[in-house]
Amino acid sequence: MEFSAWQMDALKEMANIGAAHSATTLSQMLETQIGMSVPEINIVDISRAGEFLSDELTTMVIFELQGDIPHGGFLVLHFPRDSAIRTAGIMQGSAGAIHSFDEMDQSTIVEVGNIMISSFLSATSDLLGFNMLPSPPVLIVDMAHAAITSLIAQMTIDVDDVILFRVELKSVEHNIAGNILIFLEINTLKKVEERLAEMVRVPPGR
Repeated sequence: MEFSAWQMDALKEMANIGAAHSATTLSQMLETQIGMSVPEINIVDISRAGEFLSDELTTMVIFELQGDIPHGGFLVLHFPRDSAIRTAGIMQGSAGAIHSFDEMDQSTIVEVGNIMISSFLSATSDLLGFNMLPSPPVLIVDMAHAAITSLIAQMTIDVDDVILFRVELKSVEHNIAGNILIFLEINTLKKVEERLAEMVRVPPGR
């Protein structure tokens, strides 16, 4: 499935709104200013999803998309290992301290994922006009490509494309780099396409 230039602009705006809400919520939790880069967005074949992430030890918090479109796909908050450790340290008030990414750090990242993905879906639900909610999270710590391959192997929904959001978050003291990956079931992707077409007043598929 392809999006027109106008629909891509609308999709980027959706990503920008969702990511901005995520960054604002994280900023409030950390009690520090969080800056956000302009979201980079790619629509890629699911078999190539791993190519957009460096093949290093990574942390992913995975959610199933629920709400008005149950089992509609998956959302993944991805952090490179150093960013996950850095984020956990800031959240725990021990920025700069040595962390081994223990159980407490992992629980902290899961909570960050809950907050960011919930904020992202709340904002995009308002924009698109249908309710999207996250399932309880699942944490995966593995090599990036292996984690994506494992997730794809476990998926029972019909997925052809991945909408890849790449957003960089920054604080004054630290840099935090992360990605939001969205795996959409084909009917959900069509629903998003139709809604975006209505927003830009272009017939779906053009």
